[in-house]
Amino acid sequence: MRIFKKTVLVMLVISSLSSCEKIIDLNLDNANGGIVIVGNVFDRAGATEVKISRTVDFTEPNAFPPVRSAKVKIEDNIGRSVTLTETKPGSYTTSSIRGVPGIAYTLTVEIDGQTYTATSKMPSPVTIDAIFIKKRDFSNEKEISLNFKDPEDTDNYYRIIEYINNTLKPGINIGNDKLYQGEMINYSLGSSALDDNTPLKTGDKVRVQLQSIDKDVFEYFRTSRGNDGRSASPANPVSNISNGALGYFSACSVREAMITIP
Repeated sequence: MRIFKKTVLVMLVISSLSSCEKIIDLNLDNANGGIVIVGNVFDRAGATEVKISRTVDFTEPNAFPPVRSAKVKIEDNIGRSVTLTETKPGSYTTSSIRGVPGIAYTLTVEIDGQTYTATSKMPSPVTIDAIFIKKRDFSNEKEISLNFKDPEDTDNYYRIIEYINNTLKPGINIGNDKLYQGEMINYSLGSSALDDNTPLKTGDKVRVQLQSIDKDVFEYFRTSRGNDGRSASPANPVSNISNGALGYFSACSVREAMITIP
């Protein structure tokens, strides 16, 4: 069994995630008014959401204005198309899409005469075989681990999301199977709850999502390290969205597992 290396990255502020590490490049000339788009299509029932906002100048308050009245559409490569509805400022949703592995989805956003597009092909899901608790070496702290079998003969990219008592744990964990092709992977989520200083305790409910993502989305999160997504800079993450927009669009398959700390 191989041990999967954990990488903690930072997501755009529009997704309401935070990080204990922030590196901000003060490129103020280009920081104001850029478009930020974050969208996901999942292989399960529920609302598909695309969030759109604008970046702000570093000197302005940290309020990222939502983009209203955009035209937002998602279509697949077998001819289906859905127009999303703005349900709250900057948030566009639909319940008409349930993603299918192997299908490519294209997001099109029109704002003030500008068009932004991105395409993501949904990978096949990977099942979590086991989720369990172990004590850390030289400590009584309890650590969450999970095992899953990487499919053979295909390149796979993963994003792992953790919820503690239904609250999203800050940070993003990603990995690929470059060194673990076709092997059983053991992945440690650590022993902390919602921050590094608070250990998991008896009764805490932990829910873990294993997302299978495509290579372009993986590259977005990989290059997000050290950036907080709040200002445009030469170090911006590599977006899969056209026309200079920040953010990402992902069609991903998801499998979950849950455990309660004894």
